[in-house]
This record gives sequence, structure tokens and C-alpha cells, in this order.
Amino acid sequence: MTVRELAGALGEPPVPDGSWEREAVYLSAAALRRRAPAEALAERVRAVPGVADVEVRGNGFLRITVAVPGELLESMEPVEIPEPAWPDFPRTWDNPGFVVRYAHVRARAVRRWARELGVPEAGFRPEALDDPYDRQVLRVLAELPGRVVSRDPGWETYLVRLALAFHDAHEHAPAVPRGDEPVTAVHTARVRLAEAVGGVVMGPDRL
Repeated sequence: MTVRELAGALGEPPVPDGSWEREAVYLSAAALRRRAPAEALAERVRAVPGVADVEVRGNGFLRITVAVPGELLESMEPVEIPEPAWPDFPRTWDNPGFVVRYAHVRARAVRRWARELGVPEAGFRPEALDDPYDRQVLRVLAELPGRVVSRDPGWETYLVRLALAFHDAHEHAPAVPRGDEPVTAVHTARVRLAEAVGGVVMGPDRL
């Protein structure tokens, strides 16, 4: 499943809901906005590959559960986000500009380290991104399609949230093997995740 397919079935991007720690859920009010029968729209969504369940709620909202949240990385597209006018200094965690730019630096470093340590680029398995820290990053990335079409995307807050989620993942669910740890499919998947984050948050490749 790609987010593009899901948005195509609904006629608009769905909105991620909850933490995604245990299940990846979207909510959609498309039936209400399009004045379409909710159950008929739910059937269309159920036909999208990768959709595990669709619940029609009493208020007309659709609650959509996807089986493999990591699959959203397969439809990530470049997004033009205006860079907020954050100061370069101080380079501390109190400065949102530093938080975002340092996330970009870390994401780019992951790619360099992966090449040096022999983490293959091929063989991406989205189901490998099942650690709570990975899923937290995916949860924030899942907001991107909806924010792109929003009249008030709230980019500054979004960029900081994505950067902080990535910093947590970088520390607790590293994309490259440590010590004598063997290279596995999860490393390839996390490198892909880091590349997705690096394509959204802005900054230099090195500080």
C-alpha cells in the first residue's frame, strides 16, 4: 500500500491518528466532505492493498488500519517546505532551528556511515520498521500529505516534531550496526527512513 493509493481511493489524504506504537491508524472525513455513502467509500478503501481494516464510525468518519506502516516510504515525494527564519545560534536543543538542522545532518551522516559499513541500499523491507521509535517517525511522516494540501500546514511545529522523533530513533534504534552487530534488513530499512527524514527537514550536510 502507498499513501497515494489510499488518498486516491478517498479523494483526499487521510489523517494519521494515535501514536502508531501498536497499530497504524488513519482517520478520514472524506465521506462527509464528499457527501458520499460512508460504507461505499469504505469498500473502496478496503480494496487498497495493505489496508487491514476499515471501520465506519457513527459520525461518518472512516477509521483505517494499515498492516505495514513502513510502506508509506515507498510513496514519499520531494516536498518544498519554506525554511523558517530560525537563527543559526545558539546551537542547543532550545533552538528549534538547531534541532531541525541537526536532524538533517544526522540523516545525511547515516547515509555515509551505511556505505562505509556495507549496509545495502537494495532489499528494503518496510515490515522491518516495527520498533516503537521507527513507528514514531513514520507516524509524523504520515502527516506530510495532508499538511501539503492544508491551508495552514503549521510547518514550523511539524519540522520540530519530525526532527525530535528522528533524534530519538537515531539514539535508540540506530540505522547502522554497532560494534560486532551484523548487518540486517532492519538497517537497510532504517537507512531508508533516515533518507526520508533528511528529505523533509532542511539544513547543511555537516555542522
